[in-house]
Amino acid sequence: MTKPMPKWLTRRYAILWEELKDKKFSFSEAKETLKESDDKRLSVILSDFRKHGWIEVELDPESSRKRLYKLKSPTKAIEEIAEENI
Repeated sequence: MTKPMPKWLTRRYAILWEELKDKKFSFSEAKETLKESDDKRLSVILSDFRKHGWIEVELDPESSRKRLYKLKSPTKAIEEIAEENI
């Protein structure tokens, strides 16, 4: 289920959503979009998205060491948060 995120994380989600919407993207695409120079920080951001239920993660079919990410739509995420709080 989706959980509310801290403000700092929501800002980064909004930047990614504006650019990538619900298409699959790689770590390097996220790094470029967020203009993040620190790989460790980006790993924390993507991990926190996953822990809060705002992103789906799957293995890249071309390389099992890499991951592909897909953002959950804001509408769906808000609906899930609302359902859980009813």
